[in-house]
Amino acid sequence: MKETSDLGFSTRAIHAGQEPDPVTGAVVGGIIQSSTFAQDGIGQLRNGYEYGRGTNPTRDSLQAQLAAVEHGKHAFSFSSGLAAEDSLIRGLLRPGDHIVLGNDAYGGSYRLINRVLGPWGITHSTVDMASLEQVAAAANSSTKLFWVETPSNPMMKITDIAALAELAHAQGALLLVDNTFASPYLQNPLELGADIVVHSTTKYIGGHSDVIGGAVIVRDDELAEKIGFVQFAVGAVSGPMDAFLTTRGLKTLGVRMDRHSANALQIAQWLQGRPGVQRVLYPGLPEHPGHELAKRQMKAFGGMISVQFSGGAAAARAVAESTTLFTLAESLGGIESLMNYPSEMTHASVKGTELAVPENLIRLSVGIEDAADLIADLDGALRQL
Repeated sequence: MKETSDLGFSTRAIHAGQEPDPVTGAVVGGIIQSSTFAQDGIGQLRNGYEYGRGTNPTRDSLQAQLAAVEHGKHAFSFSSGLAAEDSLIRGLLRPGDHIVLGNDAYGGSYRLINRVLGPWGITHSTVDMASLEQVAAAANSSTKLFWVETPSNPMMKITDIAALAELAHAQGALLLVDNTFASPYLQNPLELGADIVVHSTTKYIGGHSDVIGGAVIVRDDELAEKIGFVQFAVGAVSGPMDAFLTTRGLKTLGVRMDRHSANALQIAQWLQGRPGVQRVLYPGLPEHPGHELAKRQMKAFGGMISVQFSGGAAAARAVAESTTLFTLAESLGGIESLMNYPSEMTHASVKGTELAVPENLIRLSVGIEDAADLIADLDGALRQL
């Protein structure tokens, strides 16, 4: 059989860490809902299992799966995406260290870095990460981490991961890529030179809007040791049921992302030129400034679209509150389509800052329903303008 790294994406997603149960032959692994594990003698652990905060077979299976799909060596599954980000920052950085952060980063990430870790002594600068000149100008001798989302949330900017990795390494810094919007199916940052990949597995990896989780994937042993220590010491691990649900979702990620991407492209094309629509932000459109770069570093363009309206905040709010199939809700990446008004929802924590989201913008998480029905739903909402 081929090495795992040589197998196709969906084969890795379905089989990595998913061996049949050795006792019963069950094809789907069990949910090991145990807080502790019997020892064969003092200090004699059975297959390395001791206590659920440190290790759990269900979580281990998910972590093997995550490492395989991101072409990583080590993966860590956390109780949420923000728990993952918090642990990796505290594991790798110290007071006085500096982060260069995207100026349209996820509001929760900014809140964590600015309001939680800022008082601890972590400093940051926010710039347009798609501009290597701005990134280079923002870096200084204390910079230890470049932090980028590509596509970004919610402005859908595309950043050259390979070029940014070179810049970070020349600075003596690490490159972290939040790969949540793209998913491991569409983009593999470690293959492009990044040092750390982070996911909110709540989104596309889980895929069914029924589980909260986060993940960190790395190749470097030293980074893994530091992140793993904080995960164990602090304890922000995913529980067995959450790990099981995330594993189940990841197995179908490939087929889901194909449908998300196809639907989103069709909807983005339909939105262009509609009355009241000022701008459609989707990297699959040739007019998008990052289109050619996205073609090079992504397999397809994903299921996220942002739309700005010429009628301002009132128009955006009217559309957001007028759909039927698109549910007004936070989060993204599930099989069902969601509508979000970031200025007052996911990015409310950055209002009044340089990361503030335009008030005339809505964000669509395009699901896997029939595209014609989703377009009809949007058409009805746009008629309210």
